[in-house]
Amino acid sequence: MQPLSCFKAYDVRGRLGRELNEDIVYRIGRAYAELFNPECIVIGGDPRLSSESFKHALANGLQDGGVNVIDLGMTGTEEIYFAAQSLPVDGGIEVTASHNPRDYNGMKFVRKNAMPISGDSGLRDIQRLAEQNEFIPVQHRGSYSRQDNLAAYVDHLLTYVKPENFQPLTLVVNSGNGAAGHVIDEIERRFNSLNVPVKFVKVHHQADGHFPNGIPNPLLPECRQDTAQAVIDHQADFGIAWDGDFDRCFLFDETGAFIEGYYIVGLLAEAFLQKHPGSKIIHDPRLSWNTVDIVKGVGGIPVLSKTGHAFIKERMRSEDAIYGGEMSAHHYFKTFGYCDSGMIPWLLVAELLCVKGISLSATVQERIHAYPSSGEINLKLEDPVEAITRVRSAFEKSALFVDGTDGISMEFMDWRFNLRSSNTEPVVRLNVESRANIPLMQEKTSEILTLLREKATK
Repeated sequence: MQPLSCFKAYDVRGRLGRELNEDIVYRIGRAYAELFNPECIVIGGDPRLSSESFKHALANGLQDGGVNVIDLGMTGTEEIYFAAQSLPVDGGIEVTASHNPRDYNGMKFVRKNAMPISGDSGLRDIQRLAEQNEFIPVQHRGSYSRQDNLAAYVDHLLTYVKPENFQPLTLVVNSGNGAAGHVIDEIERRFNSLNVPVKFVKVHHQADGHFPNGIPNPLLPECRQDTAQAVIDHQADFGIAWDGDFDRCFLFDETGAFIEGYYIVGLLAEAFLQKHPGSKIIHDPRLSWNTVDIVKGVGGIPVLSKTGHAFIKERMRSEDAIYGGEMSAHHYFKTFGYCDSGMIPWLLVAELLCVKGISLSATVQERIHAYPSSGEINLKLEDPVEAITRVRSAFEKSALFVDGTDGISMEFMDWRFNLRSSNTEPVVRLNVESRANIPLMQEKTSEILTLLREKATK
């Protein structure tokens, strides 16, 4: 039995060659078919050079397992999420490595109605079957067909906003040569037909698996400059950049400044609560005060969830929440099958700014001033557990509130922090925020980092 290292907590990702190749992809398709016994599956792929061949290997595996396959062509992950809800299919698989380097690829999986498949809901079983590579023969091979679902998907996106709410806007859109460009083109076509006064300035727009302008990962500071400069050059109202499969979007204000995902969560919560008063909003514990303040301030109900898409989606379903957001720029929507989308957020922000009649910087800077944050700091340590215990011991007695939902969160009168360890590497992740006190936030961040770096005393 060949162990497969490409299986991660929520998806498949691996370096091309021994970690992930057409044979392994075929076996994963067979495993999905055998485990879930679906009648029909929808598949798609990002623009990576290996995605098309991997998509066909996946389709062959599914078909040999008796599954009918609908290939949507080049798609972002959320197009597969949407198709898994809106088409008569039993699930979907996107071939993508999102923001990983050029020599990687992978897959993201959902079941019927875009129910997530992760480590504790079938992914480990797919891995086991793919590793064993001994599949039960099926009587009838499944069919293969191509279908275009873009129009229906964009129809759905436009239900989140009202065309009449839009004032003239110039938006910079940077697809990073990933999969987002064709969706922007269709939205632009619709806006023009509806006389919505939005002008798009397109940067690195064409899909290109060579990624000539760098890997589409706007979380890396070196990947932000082109968007920021285009905003300044074109005097745009704001800028949007996506990762490769565009399930995350990153916003830049009218000065070209990058906005941390944390503050966008509050902005979107406000947008939804204006349309759906009294609704529940899911948030993660890494940074939370700004979100909680906004949600309560406009009559909503904030609900804390463990970090990670499977946890957020599950909690949204159980709470019947309208929206959920993570500081990592994942935004989840009830009416999008509780899935994350990188297109719905910027549409909502654009509409909100038009309705409020103010700039993005004015909206966000007020919140950044009210709740300044460190952003996520990742620290590689020899013994993360011991280091976290050391921090806990130092602060627990003086904490007003301690929570273990995800790592440890501690709250004090004017500041709070969350500290958690990675599931896959010896890394701790620290987030600190304060109430309108940047020096205090910086002081406490430095204090905790010093404690984390201390060598354990024998």
